[in-house]
Amino acid sequence: MTADRKIRGITAWLLAGAVLALTAAFLVSPRQTFSENENRWLAEFPAFDRESLFSGQYMTDIGTYLSDHFPFRDFFMGLKTQTELAEGCREIEGVYIADDGYLIERYEKPVNTEKIGEILHTFAGKIEALGEERENGLNLRLMLVPTASCILSDLLPDHAPGYDQRKTMDRLQELSGIRMIDCGPFLREAREDGQIYYRLDHHWTTFGAYAGYLAFCREMGLEPVPLEEMESRTVTSDFKGTIYSKVNDYTAAGDTITIYENPADRLTVNYTDTGETGGSLYNLDYLDQKDKYSLFLDNLHSLIEITNETAETDRELVLLKDSYANCLVPFLVRHFRKVYVFDTRSYRLGPSGFIGEHPGVTDVLILYNMNTLDSDLGIRAIY
Repeated sequence: MTADRKIRGITAWLLAGAVLALTAAFLVSPRQTFSENENRWLAEFPAFDRESLFSGQYMTDIGTYLSDHFPFRDFFMGLKTQTELAEGCREIEGVYIADDGYLIERYEKPVNTEKIGEILHTFAGKIEALGEERENGLNLRLMLVPTASCILSDLLPDHAPGYDQRKTMDRLQELSGIRMIDCGPFLREAREDGQIYYRLDHHWTTFGAYAGYLAFCREMGLEPVPLEEMESRTVTSDFKGTIYSKVNDYTAAGDTITIYENPADRLTVNYTDTGETGGSLYNLDYLDQKDKYSLFLDNLHSLIEITNETAETDRELVLLKDSYANCLVPFLVRHFRKVYVFDTRSYRLGPSGFIGEHPGVTDVLILYNMNTLDSDLGIRAIY
């Protein structure tokens, strides 16, 4: 046997052994239902039926199941990323490998703008009708937060494609008729003094949220609390968020999360869906998990009622939002006796009906980020 044939034979045996080892690992390893690294539920084994078999959907579902439960999946995904980075790749899974250590999601052209605009317009009509029944009316505002691909566009790779978020914002304002709070200029100014987006997650930082708070105060005629009067605390320096999970660059250093509390506030926080009540806007137990951003407002709740006994006004705010608003709330509570925080993905009764039943409500803020707005189910159930 020649040396060449020996090498081919050894290679074949090694490959066969690797396949058998991975197959054995797949069969004996326990099945996970949730991927903490990717912060999502994993595919379940599909139920068999003739219709899905003949349509091809059954085999597609089988493929998804095998992919989700492949042995050492996170390791191989990280290895794939390192190979692509070594080859000079600047985009992985719709995420740009940007300068200064940022991973920035590409903003795709939205497809549901017209529908979302109609929904917002319908909600605005309901709020206008309710406001006519109240002596001082109802103040309704819309804040659409531009994401890192817009504000940090100079960090993107050269000629990186991406749809203009400003076009979507302008169209939604035109369709909805709701007065918009433009926080973009405030974010660009704040960028000169600190980090406004996480490098490995799609959210703005608490410093970025403070810039949004300044925009809100300017629009609503409120005097913002200076940041230096807030008590700040760094709670982690190892936050690896949603974008990290898409790219799986295990060499990336984690982000820092800083939280702020106003010592003048006296809060009662009621999570109506669970019946729990506390005095803090943070649940630091999440620091022991990968999804550390969920420490803000204890992750997701359909309705949170926040009362501030020492608020500077008796105004009441209804906040309809996605998770971007969670780290903004600690700044807002200074100005409102009550803040009602809705996650309309899980709140089933209709915020407009709630506002009608609560005559103390004076202000309504809709806040969503631009990158997930187009697919967010909450915005479609907003009224």
